[in-house]
Amino acid sequence: MGDVLAGNHAVWEFDLASDSVLIRFARGIRTPRPLRTPRLFHALGTRRIPLEALSGVSVSAGKRDTVLLRAVPRPGADPLMDVAAGQLKESCDPYRLVLPGDRAPRAAAFADALRARLGPDAAEPAGRFLVEVPGPPLHLKAYDARVGFDGSAVTFHWSRTGATSTKWKAGDRHYPLAALTGVEWSAPDRPGGHLRLLPRDDPRDPRPDHDLASAVFGVGYGAVHESLPFAAAVLAALRGRTPVAAVPRPRPSDERLQHLSELHSAGLLTDAEYSALRDRFAADA
Repeated sequence: MGDVLAGNHAVWEFDLASDSVLIRFARGIRTPRPLRTPRLFHALGTRRIPLEALSGVSVSAGKRDTVLLRAVPRPGADPLMDVAAGQLKESCDPYRLVLPGDRAPRAAAFADALRARLGPDAAEPAGRFLVEVPGPPLHLKAYDARVGFDGSAVTFHWSRTGATSTKWKAGDRHYPLAALTGVEWSAPDRPGGHLRLLPRDDPRDPRPDHDLASAVFGVGYGAVHESLPFAAAVLAALRGRTPVAAVPRPRPSDERLQHLSELHSAGLLTDAEYSALRDRFAADA
């Protein structure tokens, strides 16, 4: 185990043994005023970021006497960030850790330790995805469809009330991964938010509400914490040589649970945070 930093919404641990950063998205410290944790972080839970997936690390001053530790993923290393394509709000950036200002020296030391481990190819795009994303089966409720991904195909079941006549008359759609070349995600908080598959041969209507390979978002439909991991899982399966469903999820080790207990004993996690993380690890087992 390596150094640990507990921020407002996450705990970062530099794992020397595996040359990675383990990010647990949970309230890591008590702050002067309540902060709302982005629902995307709840959906991600815990992420292990190999150092070979990073291109750099920076430390800068934040607002209200805070310090920001920010890691920068290499293009092509994290399907979540690739499919987000710069559309995430700063507060939802999973590579950003906010700390109290008095922890600036620790943040700087943490960043220096990470930089020292970055490889010679850190500035180059990654040749393959290095960061795991939530795997199928996954389901997404959009405004005009229910969308499912089982690891080998994406299905659209049109909504009778939300889908246009074009989609309703065409009927539900089924797209095997072999028939797709990519996936496009447009944030739901922007006009025209949607999830679009890119079929190899089918003609594409530029209007998402008429495109048979697209699902339209709306208020209460296709929220970031649901639609972005969904799109990332499809992208990872498309670029990976094996369907995502075939990749087993890692089981939490006794060592991780012991370390969680140590964080709690050191006061880095409250009783509620410790219980929530312990239960989450147990559920993942």
